[in-house]
Amino acid sequence: MALDFIIPQWPAPHNVRAFSTTRTGGLSLAPYDSLNVGAHVGDNLSTVEGNRALLPKHQHIKWLNQVHGNACVLINASSEQNQSVDASTTADISVVCAIMTADCLPILLCNKKGNEVAAVHAGWKGLADGVIENCCHHMNSSASDLMAWIGPHISQKNFEVNEAVLNRFQQYGHCFTQGNVAGKYQADLQQIAIEKLSRLGVCGVFTANKCTYEHEEQFFSHRRATHQGLSQTGRMVSGIYLQP
Repeated sequence: MALDFIIPQWPAPHNVRAFSTTRTGGLSLAPYDSLNVGAHVGDNLSTVEGNRALLPKHQHIKWLNQVHGNACVLINASSEQNQSVDASTTADISVVCAIMTADCLPILLCNKKGNEVAAVHAGWKGLADGVIENCCHHMNSSASDLMAWIGPHISQKNFEVNEAVLNRFQQYGHCFTQGNVAGKYQADLQQIAIEKLSRLGVCGVFTANKCTYEHEEQFFSHRRATHQGLSQTGRMVSGIYLQP
């Protein structure tokens, strides 16, 4: 199958390039079929490297060791690979900021001038602990000069959490609805992210509006894999970079 990239539909400057992969067009076998870019999920590492080589500017991607935290790092061409953070930002035209997901929110940011970009991995833990805020504060641009794009992720109706998670979002209780059983709630991570970005003053937030859980043929989903009795699944990657 051919590669099937999702290109953000947002008014970014012409030299800002961004993409989000799907699961199609790669080399991996089930249950990682086929464009798995995660080297930490049990897939054959040489196959993962082959998949990564299919990505735009693959030799310039700075991969992260994502830990569901809130730390952000400024990267450049000499930065180490696999730093244990969940967001990165750069003004260096020779690197790609990238984060992997399989249900969490991939959030890409750029400024209006087109000289600064960032990528954020935002699951519920990162959202609660301020990964969006930390990333925006690491950028040189003011929030009012930034725009954001939220890529494919698990939708509210498919993301059930317990009361402990709800309690971590006291300002965002309206982003939760009662689940199918007592003590369970359905969390709208995208709405939480949009409101956090808006409170920071980000000038525009755009979304892919695609659910990773529902579209099995197009996306990996950690929660769907769990419900299917699988111990692992693959990962997509969302990347953003500055074109010279």
